[in-house]
Amino acid sequence: MGVQDSVFAIIHESLNSKEQVLNISMLCEIAGVSRSGYYRWVKAENVRRAREEQDRKDFQLILDAYNFRGYKKGARSIHMRLLHTGVSMNIKKIRRLMRKYNLTCPIRKANPYRRMAKALKSSNVTPNLLNREFEAHGARTVLLTDITYMRFKGSFLYLSTILDAFTKEALAHVLSESLEEDFVLQTVMQMKENYGVALTAETMIHSDQGCHYTCLQFIALVKDSGLRQSMSRRGNCWDNAPQESFYGHMKDELADKMAMWQTFEDAKRDVDDWFDYYNNERYQWQLAKLSPSQYYRYITTGEYPLPGKPEEATPRGSAP
Repeated sequence: MGVQDSVFAIIHESLNSKEQVLNISMLCEIAGVSRSGYYRWVKAENVRRAREEQDRKDFQLILDAYNFRGYKKGARSIHMRLLHTGVSMNIKKIRRLMRKYNLTCPIRKANPYRRMAKALKSSNVTPNLLNREFEAHGARTVLLTDITYMRFKGSFLYLSTILDAFTKEALAHVLSESLEEDFVLQTVMQMKENYGVALTAETMIHSDQGCHYTCLQFIALVKDSGLRQSMSRRGNCWDNAPQESFYGHMKDELADKMAMWQTFEDAKRDVDDWFDYYNNERYQWQLAKLSPSQYYRYITTGEYPLPGKPEEATPRGSAP
């Protein structure tokens, strides 16, 4: 409700009060509004009621999208979720209704545990072949890998992932109760088992210079898998920025569930569920409003799953 509407509502309520001794002209003069404006406002009551009813119906659609799969979303994510259910709603309208009904999306906070000190040092460092060209080489060409720490009952769990830098797909993830090197090796083997057929001799796997990626077992596994290895410069998080951003969003969306974890099985169930949601139903604006898996299918088949073919849906790095 606008400021003027609020003023007219107060005048209307005052006129209907038994104790009111002032007439319409006096009330409008005191409030600094015109009497004709007040009468127009009274006449439009049915319009306002219809608009309010429509707002409530639209907000229910927004609320359903906001809570889909149990992960809170911002206005753009809600807009994309609605598109995938056949509903087209303007982002400005979504933001207006979110403000009107006090629906907010948690704001990402800096993660103080983003980069914990690496305990072991190694000279097995490879050059930075990627040089921040995250999206210049197409799908299944640049793979980003890293480890993050997740709070768990006063301690931590450790998550290793591999992302396709072009499609943003999570190609593999392994959750571990220990920082032993095995779970990082398992991540590579899981990725090879599920997506190896799409990899080529040009595919590179890019990481930081942590001990897990400079150990001889990891280097040998990457080489035996026919992949090229690339590493960020020491202490430069921008060299693997998409991976850092990915972990930040993941932790924000899992925050409520993380607080409830009692067992490793609880954590693994929720993490597995989030990765399924992320790959298949967490739509991204820069991916033509598709999920990562949908976007990969789109750029490999040319078939866009939403109505029409908006300009931003042209596959990146391919012919229109």
